[in-house]
Parts: sequence; C-alpha cells; structure tokens
Amino acid sequence: MLIIGNAKILSFDEDMNIFNEAAVVIEGKTIKEIGKTEKMREKYPQASFKDAKNKVVMPGLINTHTHLYSTFARGMDLKTNQPPRNFLEILEKLWWRLDETLNEEDIYYSAIYALIECIKNGVTTIFDHHASFNFIEGSLDIITDAVIESGIRANLSFEVSDRHGRKKGEAALKENERFIEKLKNSNLEKIKGLIGLHASFTLEDETLKKAADLADHLNVPLHVHVAEGIEDWQDSVQRGYIGVIDRLKKFNILRPHTLAVHGVHIQSEEIPLLKESEAYLIHNPESNMNNAVGTAPLKQLFESGILVGLGTDGYTHDMFESLKVANLLQKHELKDPQAGGNEVYRMVFVNNKKIASELLGINVGMLKEGFPADLIIVDYFPPTPIEKDNIYSHILFGMNGGMVSTVMVDGKILMDNKEVTILDYERIKRRTIQQARNFWERF
Repeated sequence: MLIIGNAKILSFDEDMNIFNEAAVVIEGKTIKEIGKTEKMREKYPQASFKDAKNKVVMPGLINTHTHLYSTFARGMDLKTNQPPRNFLEILEKLWWRLDETLNEEDIYYSAIYALIECIKNGVTTIFDHHASFNFIEGSLDIITDAVIESGIRANLSFEVSDRHGRKKGEAALKENERFIEKLKNSNLEKIKGLIGLHASFTLEDETLKKAADLADHLNVPLHVHVAEGIEDWQDSVQRGYIGVIDRLKKFNILRPHTLAVHGVHIQSEEIPLLKESEAYLIHNPESNMNNAVGTAPLKQLFESGILVGLGTDGYTHDMFESLKVANLLQKHELKDPQAGGNEVYRMVFVNNKKIASELLGINVGMLKEGFPADLIIVDYFPPTPIEKDNIYSHILFGMNGGMVSTVMVDGKILMDNKEVTILDYERIKRRTIQQARNFWERF
C-alpha cells in the first residue's frame, strides 16, 4: 500500500472535487481512498509514504489519436528537390514512403521512444493508429511489446489502405483481425484493439465492405481518418456522395464508438449523419495547422451534440500543449475571445475520459475510490487559488508537459522525480538514434 500525501488533488470526478493538503491511498492497482494526509497516515500506518510536497496530483492524460510510428520523421531529409506543396504531397513524399520503409526494429524503436515521451508528458492512455506496409503481419505485436514495457494503457490498430495495392490492403485487414482475436485470448488488460482504416479516398468499396463485415464479426468499432484534407472530400463527391461522412456511413464504417479522426472538411449537411452514427470525432489541431488543411467546425459539432475528443496525430505527445493550441485555434478561427474554452475543456477532461473508458472497458480519467491508480504529479505551484470553476484556466495558463514529475499507471510508478524508472531511457535513446540513422539511409 502507498500513500501519496501533502498534495493538491484535482480529482476530475463528477463533482470536480479539489482536495487540499490531501493524500491518495493506493492499494495494488486501485485507488482505495482520498482524504486529508494526516488522517490517511493515521488510518493506514503500515503504508509507504510519498511526499508530494504541495504539488498538484491529477489523473493521467488521454490521447485519443496518435501515430507512434512517426518518430523517425523528426528532422528527416525527404531527399527531394521539390518539397511538398499540399496535403496530398505531404502524404506521398513523406508518410507513404515512410510506412513502406519501416522494418521490425524501426517499428519497435519508433514506438518505445514515443511511449517514453508520452510518460514524460503525463500521458497514461493512448489510441495508436499504425502503418508499416513493408512489415504488416505481426507489427501490432511489436508495438504491444513496447507498450507492455512502458506500462501505459493503449488501444492499437493498423490502418488499412489500398494505396499500396489490394494485396497489402487485405494483409492489413488480416493484421487487425489476427491482433484483435489474439487479445480476446490474452490477459493483457491494458491493451485493446480497433480496426484501423486510413481514409475514404484510399479505400475502395470492396475494402470498406470487408472492413464493416469484420467489425460486425469481431464486434469492435473502427479508427479512421475522416475528411482531413480536401482531397478526401473531393474523392467522395466524385464517387457520388455528399462527402466523406456520407460515404463512410453508407458503408456502415461510422457506427457507435468509431473514432472518426479530424473532420476538417465535413459538410454542414453531413453533421446530422455523424450525430446519427454515434461515432466520436477526434480533433487534432496542431497536425491540421501544420498540414495547412484547415480546422474542424467544432462549434457546429458541439452544438449538434457530437462527442468530440482531442488527439495529437503524432505531432506531439504533450497533451497540455495540444489543449493550449486547440483553445487558441478556436479563438483565432472564430475571432471570438470566448470561443474554445468550454469545448476544449470538455474534449480533454470529459470526452476523452468517456471514449477511453468505453473502448478500454475500464473507468479511467478520475481520481476516485475504486478507480485505477492512473495519476500524475505536476510541479505546479499556483500564484492564485485553484477552485472548481478555474481549474481549466490554471491548466491552460500554468501547466505544461515538462512540469510532470511523477507518473503512475495501475498503481505502478513509471517515472519519479522526472526520471523514467520503468525503462532504461538512456540506453533506448542511444539505440533509437542509431536506428533512426539506419532508417534514414534506407528512406
């Protein structure tokens, strides 16, 4: 048993309780009790004690869309005299070449390094969308090994696409099926799977039908990029649809709990279709800005009652950073200083929690009796009082991923005093750089 005491605890429970001079009692993988430090120490004298030194203790953050495999793209030379000029060229000249180059070791070191960055930034749950068309079968097992070593929670999928030919598209579907069936017979409580799809414009009708049938058979939702670039919308229109949502809904890809990622070019008349499907929309502001594709119509989506989560698309592993940009982007787009605040808060601290709890089959995102002990300690000493109605302002203007000092998942400390304890970070860092150089030579 462990007591983390002398803390300011932000529970993010239903009542947004804040506990001052408080302690969280952890027994095994679970939160046993929260109360005043002195009282908890008297009640559980046999427990070990960790002094939070008046720092903030809060739930670990959740990233509902990322790409671990993007690690080696950082700083990489595209080896072309004509840099990408639009979103499609970014895909063709960078990402689709990258995923056809990845080998077994690339996949592992891309994943393990990115997972360490998640830990260092206080992210304890991720939804990864993988692609490695040079190494398909078994690729999700390699990422699983890295996730297990890291200790965090993850939902994994392989993005099916016909962009490299039907044969590889079929192999990608089979990888999702193999992996999900394997999970059903495993004891990996912290890992789940979805059926991944790249995007409507790289998927033929036959592949969409097979993916929907597989989702029915396995009884799982899907994870798919939706209307990220205008090219995706144009492709659906050329096929005779209103847009991407219209096409994917007609093929039963959009269904309850499916992760529909981006949604930049959703048409207004498609929003009721998305609402009707009960799929989740995942917003990725920094990636959208970097690729110059635009921004999702968040105001309309929220007003229509669509549940919107926040992801990073692999652009960063710092969810504090992502929520700050999401907030600013809405203000900038709508030219309204009041825009974004409530929506971004709900995305990160309400909706991401709901999405993860539903798709992982376990309640996460709260510090509450009976919940998993997934928490972070943040080196934040506020100059003003933290109260129920200003928690988000303190996070928005005061916190960042670099302030995270301790990370715990399932009652196990993964990082303490800013030192990753579950892995040999220095060895992995050196080996990752070596593997990246090897990858760049092959790219």
